[in-house]
Amino acid sequence: MSLETINFEHFALKPQDRLLDLGCGEGRHSISAYISENVQVVGLDLSIEDMTTARTRLEDFTGEGNINFTCGSGLQLPFADNSFDKVICSEVLEHIPDYQQVLNEIDRVLKPDGLFSLSVPRYFPEWVCWQLSHAYHEVPGGHIRIFRSGELQQAVESHSFTLYKRHYTHGLHSPYWWLRCLFWNAGENQFLVKAYHRLLVWDLMKKPRITKWLELALNPFIGKSVVMYFNR
Repeated sequence: MSLETINFEHFALKPQDRLLDLGCGEGRHSISAYISENVQVVGLDLSIEDMTTARTRLEDFTGEGNINFTCGSGLQLPFADNSFDKVICSEVLEHIPDYQQVLNEIDRVLKPDGLFSLSVPRYFPEWVCWQLSHAYHEVPGGHIRIFRSGELQQAVESHSFTLYKRHYTHGLHSPYWWLRCLFWNAGENQFLVKAYHRLLVWDLMKKPRITKWLELALNPFIGKSVVMYFNR
């Protein structure tokens, strides 16, 4: 299992690229980009707490590029037009009422020949979560919609983008969230939830072949996220 949702094999970074990680959270994609290539990375998020965590995590890594974490809103990005070669927006749009405005802003700050990658929860695994627990999507700042990937693709392509790759990922995560929703009131210490979480941590730390193959087999069917890649 990979910590990243965006696969940089399909979103190749070039030296001196300027990358915006919009809604970067605790910096998983920002830091991965920073340590893998000589790029300029800007990680932007509304959460001051997440920005603090991202900066703390960054202390454990060195890279040849440049990275900066800043607080800001995707509805009004604090950057000039045509500022970035590439933009990532991973697991963000499902939280935002006016996601179309975020797409407008991405379109504005991305260079004419730039690349854009996004991910959102996939329809079926997310629908199951909503059926199992209302609290799952009613927490403050939680998911407010379930995207159908075709509709989201059309929304992005209305900004003169063209899809060049789509795949599903994190198939091992879906059963965890179904268990989490099924036993929502019991919390993360419920026996099955806790046991499955240990499996995910073991997979992340040890990276055994068996879970890698299992996830590859599960992704087309129950991959937790759909990932799309666009060019102009």
